[in-house]
Amino acid sequence: MAWMTRFLTAVAFLAVGVIFSPETFGSKSDGNNSPLLITLLKLAHLLCFSTAWGAALWVTFIGGIIMFKNLPRHQFGNLQSKMFPAYFSMVGVCCAIAVGAFGYLHPWKTSGAAEKYQLGFLVAAFAFNLSNLIIFTPMTIEMMKQRHKIEREANIGEEVGWTKNQEVAKKNPKLASMNKKFGMIHGLSSLANILSFGSLAIHSWYLAGALRLVIEIGFIQWKSLNGISGANTASTWARYGPISMRFFVPYAL
Repeated sequence: MAWMTRFLTAVAFLAVGVIFSPETFGSKSDGNNSPLLITLLKLAHLLCFSTAWGAALWVTFIGGIIMFKNLPRHQFGNLQSKMFPAYFSMVGVCCAIAVGAFGYLHPWKTSGAAEKYQLGFLVAAFAFNLSNLIIFTPMTIEMMKQRHKIEREANIGEEVGWTKNQEVAKKNPKLASMNKKFGMIHGLSSLANILSFGSLAIHSWYLAGALRLVIEIGFIQWKSLNGISGANTASTWARYGPISMRFFVPYAL
C-alpha cells in the first residue's frame, strides 16, 4: 500500500494547492470560468462525494455488521484486513477530489463562511480516512494477527461471535491483554471512521440545500357531469390524468 499512500499524499497536496491558490490552476476570481469546466468539476464533486458517502454508509452500518454476524471470526477478520485498506484508499481519493473540486469552485479568499465550513468538513473527512489508512488500520491488522495466533493455540476463532473469546480470556491473561490492546486501537480506528462519516453527513446537508427539484405536470381536464365550467370551479376538475412529467435536478453547488 506504499504506492497508494504516496498517491494520496500527492492528491492531498494538489487539493490544498487548489484551495489556497486556485488561480494557479486557471480559476478566475470574477467567476468567468469555462462552463464546461465548471460542469465537469460539479460532476466530479457529486460523483466522488456520493461514492464516499455510500461506501461509508454500507461498510460502517450494513456490510460489516452482516459479515460479523454470519462469518467465523477469523474469516471475518481476514476479510476485513483485505477490505479496509481498499475502502479507506477509495474514500480518501474521493474525498481529496471532492476537496479539490469544491475548493476550485469556491476559492478560499472569496468564499463565504458556509463554504469555508463545508471545505473544512471535507478536509476533515479526508484526514480521518488518511489516518485510518496510514496509522490505525496497519496497527489493527498486526494486532489482529497476533490475537488470531493466541486464539488458535486455545482452539477458538472459528465460531461466530465473541462468546468463546470472552470465556477463554477470563482464564488466559495473554489473550485478555491482547484483547485490551486490540480493542483500544480498533476503537480509535472506528472513531476516526465515524468522524469521517459525520463530516460527510454534514456536507450532504449542505448539498441538499443546494439542490432545486422542479416538477412540471400536465393534466387532462374533464368537465363535471353537471355541465358547470370555469377554471376556478372545483367541479370542473372532476378527473385528472397526468399526460407528461419532467423532472429536473439542477446541481447548484
